[in-house]
Amino acid sequence: MSIDTETARRVAKLARIKVEDDALPALAGEFNAILGFIEQLNEVDVEGVEPMTSVTPQRLKRREDVVTDGSQQEAVLANAPDAREGFFAVPKVVE
Repeated sequence: MSIDTETARRVAKLARIKVEDDALPALAGEFNAILGFIEQLNEVDVEGVEPMTSVTPQRLKRREDVVTDGSQQEAVLANAPDAREGFFAVPKVVE
């Protein structure tokens, strides 16, 4: 797939990025380089490779799930601009 200057202009507009007309050919070239790299990645054989979240195998550290520093409802609501019946009160946004 090849990106031309018109496609680069459209992508820039959709991304709400101002790109001058004289910079569009360079942007199209960068897009083509990125797409070329993606095509190279598609050639890699990943059959039998398990998906991973990190390059180093490690387990997440877990902690005891306990409530700490709770029972401060009054202190938290003291900073609220509007609190009613123990909750933050916010303006209605949906009719």
